Amino acid sequence: MNKLILAFLLCGTSFLAISQSAPKPCGPLPTYGQLKWQETEMYGIIHFGPDTYTNKEWGYGDEDPAIMNPTQFSAMQIVSAAKAGGLKGIVVVAKHHDGFCMWPTKTTEHNISKSPYKNGKGDIVREYREACDKLGMKMGVYCSPWDRNSPLYGKPEYVTDVYRKQLQELYSNYGPLFIVWHDGANGGDGYYGGAKEKRTIDRSTYYGWDETWGIARKLQPNAVIFGDVGPDVRWVGNERGMAGETSWATYTPHAPEAGKAPGNGFVLDKEGVEGHRDGKFWLPAECDVSIRPGWFYHADQDDKVKSAATLLKLYYNSVGHGACLDLGLSPNRLGLLADGDVKALAAFGTILKETFNVNLAKGATLTASNIRGKNKLKYGPTMLLDNDRYSYWATDDKVTTPELTLDLHQPKTFNVIRLRENIKLGQRIDAVAVDAWLNDKWEEVATATSIGGNRLIRLKADVTTTKVRLRITSAPVSIALSDFGLYKEATITE
Repeated sequence: MNKLILAFLLCGTSFLAISQSAPKPCGPLPTYGQLKWQETEMYGIIHFGPDTYTNKEWGYGDEDPAIMNPTQFSAMQIVSAAKAGGLKGIVVVAKHHDGFCMWPTKTTEHNISKSPYKNGKGDIVREYREACDKLGMKMGVYCSPWDRNSPLYGKPEYVTDVYRKQLQELYSNYGPLFIVWHDGANGGDGYYGGAKEKRTIDRSTYYGWDETWGIARKLQPNAVIFGDVGPDVRWVGNERGMAGETSWATYTPHAPEAGKAPGNGFVLDKEGVEGHRDGKFWLPAECDVSIRPGWFYHADQDDKVKSAATLLKLYYNSVGHGACLDLGLSPNRLGLLADGDVKALAAFGTILKETFNVNLAKGATLTASNIRGKNKLKYGPTMLLDNDRYSYWATDDKVTTPELTLDLHQPKTFNVIRLRENIKLGQRIDAVAVDAWLNDKWEEVATATSIGGNRLIRLKADVTTTKVRLRITSAPVSIALSDFGLYKEATITE
């Protein structure tokens, strides 16, 4: 009888531990699409069109479709190079400000079917879709809201009869999209069907963004919507490819004029660099930057392609700060990425693969100062070393500044630290510090703020040690840390 009672008590204790409730979410939370976007980390936006042939960045809208005739266009070459660079998707610029559509749209004559490319039977967007499917890459699209060719631009009919119908075509006919992209270029001088004049709009209201975004919500429910004001992914506020050292996924967009609603091209974009700790929305940052000085290809920039070392620095300052990196790629007039761009991407991709291939923390013995409900199976620190971004070490509700020690068992040399939170429960940690056991004592080697979906700390010098300690130095609630990694950066050879 006593054995039965003891067994019952042990089972009851075990049940209580296993049934320990998860931490309550903290603040705004990501949607399914936002989680998948965060996991993407890097993608490339591809600018290719009439501007490639006129040597401009912004076409005026009067370009002759006959100039659009790439004799060697290869979506496979372009997407393959992006994949070799570690990018997991592309964003196709289906229409830029010149209004030329890279697919055979029914909304305007100013499109690829009026060009000599494939005798008017070409569809550049379709070719990207096919290449992405073959290579296992994600695809998104960008259709510029500003159209310097359309005679209707500036009138309500442009939004209802042209722009929104273009979005409907793109979202309906080109498979699943992971992102639909918008920018803040809104009005100015243009061709406008021969009017050749300047047209301005109310940037706060003209596009009726709520209704316009509704097209994506209906036709591409798993795609995130990017724009200055989101509503899913915000612009970081610069085109340098860098998020703030402190970077919150939460954000409240504000208009530059009091009393007006913010919109794309009508927002206090400097606030996008860091976001807001108390932001109303889960609205993480995208960091966009081109691999070249310009977004479109220009032959005189062939010697100005960013090196693998520069791309790596951008990676740490974007992906490493909880954002995603959107790298601009620019096919040349043949319809190919130039050799220098391809080589830089390949070298960058190799460095990333070699650096993050081995987590030096694997095999360590982890000791936490607190484990939620003493439930090691569900909330223990071993969860930090698996390959699941959402399994996590959690603490009791009242424990917000715990410590974790990793015994590496033998000397390990590293110079990169990776931390991630289980963002399904929100962004919970404000600040951390990392110590190494050096000279028979703990010495602080790194600090960081705003962990979120990804935080990479690139040390100024290598650290060789047998023990590492993580200290959560500030958090408003209990922690839910999902990843701890130590890495040795690969040697850069170009």
